[in-house]
Amino acid sequence: MKAIAILIFALLFAGCASYDGRGLRPGASTLEDVEGVMGQPAMRWQDADGTQILAYPRGPAGVHTYMVTIGKDGLLVSLENALEPKHFARIREGMNQDEVLQIIGPPFPGWTLYFAARDELVWEWRWCDDWSEPARFNVLFDGTSGKVRSTANLTERQAVYGRGDRRSWCSR
Repeated sequence: MKAIAILIFALLFAGCASYDGRGLRPGASTLEDVEGVMGQPAMRWQDADGTQILAYPRGPAGVHTYMVTIGKDGLLVSLENALEPKHFARIREGMNQDEVLQIIGPPFPGWTLYFAARDELVWEWRWCDDWSEPARFNVLFDGTSGKVRSTANLTERQAVYGRGDRRSWCSR
């Protein structure tokens, strides 16, 4: 009975997509390898030179979005978590929504809000800051033009999302 339970668990585990692309190697893994390990991406872009960018948000309210770059030769160039300060810093006033999506991937749809009084659309991502605190990163767009106005970042303890120590939710 124990052997059957172990076999079932192993089969279920083998059938699941990898959360973070473990085992994929830049310069060696192909697009087919990436999709075989990580599943189908939530979003995909192709640049004029043939380079592809794939977005893998892990959620629904997860703290990682893996952005995968596939070169024009079909090989993995890079795979990294986009929900980090170095990527947030690339978002600039005046960018359009597609440019933001290509940097940090799609926001959680349930946290997208429109404020009519300010004509402002707010997209929100959950991430883990450098001190392993769950945090929220927001991009505020002009509702009419769709261009970035500003960004904001708060830990969940600073915001109204809850109290108490939640660092156990963010493992590094």
